[in-house]
Amino acid sequence: MRYLPGENRRLHGAPTTLADYEARHVLFEVADGIATLTLNRPDRKNPLTFDSYAELRDLFLALAYAEDVHAVVIHGAGDNFCSGGDVHEIIGPLTKLDMPSLLAFTRMTGDVVKAMRACPQPIIAAVDGVCAGAGAILALASDMRLATARSKTAFLFTRVGLAGCDMGACALLPRVIGQGRASELLYTGRSFTGDEGERWGFFNRLCEPDVLRDDALRLAKDLVAGPTFAHGMTKRMLQQEWNMGVSEAIEAEAQAQAICMATNDFHRAYHAFVGKQRPVFEGD
Repeated sequence: MRYLPGENRRLHGAPTTLADYEARHVLFEVADGIATLTLNRPDRKNPLTFDSYAELRDLFLALAYAEDVHAVVIHGAGDNFCSGGDVHEIIGPLTKLDMPSLLAFTRMTGDVVKAMRACPQPIIAAVDGVCAGAGAILALASDMRLATARSKTAFLFTRVGLAGCDMGACALLPRVIGQGRASELLYTGRSFTGDEGERWGFFNRLCEPDVLRDDALRLAKDLVAGPTFAHGMTKRMLQQEWNMGVSEAIEAEAQAQAICMATNDFHRAYHAFVGKQRPVFEGD
């Protein structure tokens, strides 16, 4: 079974821009430094398919080379974020595959998360309605999460006879909400509301449904206006320091900050401060 649509192979050629990329299995647009990625099957609560998984992986891999994208917003069309893997187009076919094919699939889905964590742009998930299974993982793998009070998020893998350790859930979720709370959600597969998610720290804040996407874009716009090279460095260090002791982390941050001090944005900030002006960052 193939998990790399031929139409997406060109994304692996280290492109410098993504504004002209025409997505086939999701909606994708770039404007003012912000890439907006829309899971677009609202009649089915935006489930994922083999092809949409592969396209998401390829897009996030390509973002590492996209000079025209400095922040990403991912959301679902309609009133839901994502209901996870499509029961008929993924779950059913998986029951007929042999072990090598199953492992190829699970590694491919994990590669989506790896690509999300590796791309330098901050990713903002705007979560409304159903956010379940792989959809919950997409939200978890994002850097920030905005939601609504009516959102219902569930890592429901045990509900279908699978382990809770899917796509990095056992590594990522405890770091966001703590080991005990993560254990409860991954063992039981129960859903939690937006209010509970905000209280636990899974969601950064709650928004009204009619302004959720606008609030996410506004946050992305603020990030784009900041020192985007330094934001990429912050994301890299947040990722790398999970596996470091404190001494190694302090040394790694010393090196990272020295690199940032050599950027033009650092000098722009200094001269703007001296001139009592607001700095205008250009990402270099």
